[in-house]
Amino acid sequence: MDQQQPYRRQIPSFIRGPRIALKRLLRRFSRQGLMRWLAFGVVTGIGSGILACLFYLGLERLSGFLLVHCAGLTLPHPSGESMVHAVPGPYRPWLVPVFTTGVGLVTGLLVTRFIPQAMDGATDGTDAMIKAFHRNSGIIKPLVPLIKGATAIATIASGGSAGQEGPISQLGAGLGSFFAQLLHLTTRQRRILLLAGAAGGLGAIFRAPLGGAITAVEVLYSEDFEAEALLPAVVSAVVAHTLFSFFFGGEAILDTPTYVFENPMELPFYLALALVVSLGARIFIRSFFFFKFQIFGRLKDRFGYTVPMVVGGLAMGLFGMYFPQVLGGGYGWLELSINGQLGLGFLGGLFFGKVLATSLTVGSGLSGGMFAPALFLGGAAGGAVGQVGHMLSPSVVTQPGAYTLVGMATFFAGVAHAPIGPLIMVSEITQGYGLLAPLMLCSAVALVLCDDIHLYENQVENKFASPAHVSDATNNILEGVPVSSVFTPGRSTILEESVTLKALAHIISGTSELVFPVKNAEGKLSGILALQDVRCVVFEACLHDLVLVKELMRPPVVVHPDMSLYDALMLFIETDLSQLPVVASERPDAVLGMLGRQHVFTAYTTTLRHLKQEE
Repeated sequence: MDQQQPYRRQIPSFIRGPRIALKRLLRRFSRQGLMRWLAFGVVTGIGSGILACLFYLGLERLSGFLLVHCAGLTLPHPSGESMVHAVPGPYRPWLVPVFTTGVGLVTGLLVTRFIPQAMDGATDGTDAMIKAFHRNSGIIKPLVPLIKGATAIATIASGGSAGQEGPISQLGAGLGSFFAQLLHLTTRQRRILLLAGAAGGLGAIFRAPLGGAITAVEVLYSEDFEAEALLPAVVSAVVAHTLFSFFFGGEAILDTPTYVFENPMELPFYLALALVVSLGARIFIRSFFFFKFQIFGRLKDRFGYTVPMVVGGLAMGLFGMYFPQVLGGGYGWLELSINGQLGLGFLGGLFFGKVLATSLTVGSGLSGGMFAPALFLGGAAGGAVGQVGHMLSPSVVTQPGAYTLVGMATFFAGVAHAPIGPLIMVSEITQGYGLLAPLMLCSAVALVLCDDIHLYENQVENKFASPAHVSDATNNILEGVPVSSVFTPGRSTILEESVTLKALAHIISGTSELVFPVKNAEGKLSGILALQDVRCVVFEACLHDLVLVKELMRPPVVVHPDMSLYDALMLFIETDLSQLPVVASERPDAVLGMLGRQHVFTAYTTTLRHLKQEE
């Protein structure tokens, strides 16, 4: 002992102190799960960033081939998306309806054959993500975003009036859901990872990581946002944006002048913008849902999904053949409006043309997002107000192009009830916050004026209206209580897969346990057997030597000592089991004992009593 003391003291205090502090910090982060969410955010961001790169590259190449090379169209392209240059071919606009009709036929056949259940009750990919969060326990079948993403590329590249943000948010959300299921996370964690994936896709495709993250967590509700998902959403969006910028550059989508709000006399004109844009939002919502339900909905009820998509594709193609300005996402026209290169009449025609084109495309069921059309319509309406304001008072409205940018965020704030994300996106697009005051004012006014209209069918008012937060209607006092604080390790009966029903009956009669962990021949935890699952067959003597435990068990469900009792309670509710095996975090096949529901109820009562005493 005396010889070891000098050796211990060789470590300088200035090293030992920070090392102890680092261990405490890591222990604290591990206990709270922050490090885990950071890791999940990074992994999800990498995956959604790769998907965004593949989606964008496929869209650019296919649209360049179909619209530019084959149809010979030369539509304006935003500066930040001029990645793939195609040589214009002979002018053949009649090919546009051929392309869109063909895409409608292929899309209809694919969704009818593989994912018919995913087509009902959702406006676009973003709305499908919202539906999965609220009503499907955060589960998105992998085939759904893959087919919707591929058909969205074909729809937009052929000239359909839709955006890429909806499909990429659904792709990212599907990836997050897949990761969560692969890691056997809880339903609550799966929902959070779904939002992180959507945020990564939006942050990458929009080159606006903060705006993408905020939009993903606030678009779920009209009067609330999912604060718990903000950390992984921000990390995922930053990682995905960085990965996308590595391949395609980090410049903003739109090349805009530096607009700054300086003259308070402009506020009445911005209020007029909010009024006009809110009116335009109502026109758009009514028109879109009229086409979707009254026209294409009736065709779908009578003929299935394929006929309305073919009709919508043909109508969109014919309309785009004569008015190519409404084809695609339309960001190029927005950039021209921001830079003051479009007239008042042209902007008005763009607005009403885009309303019809989007209703024909997305309303018929073709794949694509509503985010880009909403920004386009808001930009066109805002640009028109800026032009009128400049004509009435050129000394006050000196920068009419700024009204296009403000109109973009205002329109989406009104129809989607998500004011903060688009506001930040516009600020990131303009590389500054010079228009922050009018952006905030117009978004707030639009929220009030558009309170009774909704673009996304599955958006709910707040967390109390969401099935995802039924358990949060009461105060969640178990979130900070770990399983280890109430669980006492002990022996438990572990079955083997080869145990017969006869032997199982003898085991059950000699124990008071209700749930039994099951291991395979290699000693790995392979399942769990509940007494309630075998009660109907355990007394069938004719089956005693024929049925094995392997045929009666369900997939393994376990808890860890560092897991919160809230997460354990959610597992009890999901599985309807009275006991759950507790396994070591570093040894997933080592069963430490069984956690019962009574442990959770006792901890809840004890913690609640302590809280009342503190009050």
